[in-house]
Amino acid sequence: MSRLEGANLVAMFLLELGVVAAAAVWGFTMPGNVLVRVVTGLMAPILFILMWALFGAGANSRFPLTGRWRLALELIWFGGGALAWASATTPLVGVISFALWAINAVLRVRLQGSLIPGD
Repeated sequence: MSRLEGANLVAMFLLELGVVAAAAVWGFTMPGNVLVRVVTGLMAPILFILMWALFGAGANSRFPLTGRWRLALELIWFGGGALAWASATTPLVGVISFALWAINAVLRVRLQGSLIPGD
C-alpha cells in the first residue's frame, strides 16, 4: 500500500466520522423541544452507523455492496451527512463535506480500482 492510499483511507475514516458527527449535530440543533432534540441527536447517528455497518463497512459489512449499489450507498450516506451539515450549520459546510467525499471516492477508484477500501 502506498502512502497516498494509506492517507486516502485515513481521510475516508475521518469523512465517515464526519457523517456521524453531522447527524448528531443536526439532531441536537433541530427546532423543537429538548426531548425531541435529544432523541433525534442520539437516534440519527445510530441509524447512520447501522446503515454503514450493514452495507458499507467494506469486507466486514453484513450485506456488502459493490458496483453501482456501493456508489448509491455512498451517495446516500455521504450526501445525507452533507445535507445534515448544511442544515445544521451553513450550506457551504455541506458542499465542502460532499466535495471532500467526491475527491476521496475518485482517489479510491483510481488507486484501488474500487470504492471498497482494501479491495
